[in-house]
Amino acid sequence: MKRCTEVLLWLMVILLAGCAEGNSTGMTGKKPPVAYVSIGDEKYETKLGSYCWETISSAICADTAGPIDLVQGEKPIEVMPGEEIFVEISLDRKPNEIHVSQFNNNQETTLKINKNHFKAPLEKGTYIYGYSVWWMSETEKDVSDGDALYAFALEVK
Repeated sequence: MKRCTEVLLWLMVILLAGCAEGNSTGMTGKKPPVAYVSIGDEKYETKLGSYCWETISSAICADTAGPIDLVQGEKPIEVMPGEEIFVEISLDRKPNEIHVSQFNNNQETTLKINKNHFKAPLEKGTYIYGYSVWWMSETEKDVSDGDALYAFALEVK
């Protein structure tokens, strides 16, 4: 009887471990990770905006102001014209959908991003960016495990 109980206990542990692993989204923490802008050897933290975040034990959505309002009053990051701008997110599971919007003089432009980087504008001025990312489900089509908007400003000298 004791042996039967041990076997049943092990089967339950294996079953529970399998269920937990199958439901895991790879997302950790109570909200999206920090995102950094890297320029040369310097790193700058971005501002987290609206997001939805789902872990194995919880799900939350938060709505904030847009990129322009998020960085209002913040000192822009100084860059040279055409300088390489990298955006890094501190999570092992990287987002698999990324969109970048640039705001300047009441104009919004969608930028092409390649391997988490783009080039600063060539013209002097202050530019605000909305870096929107999605961690799309690896098992379900058109389902997001999490999304976030990060904002930052660049001043081209």
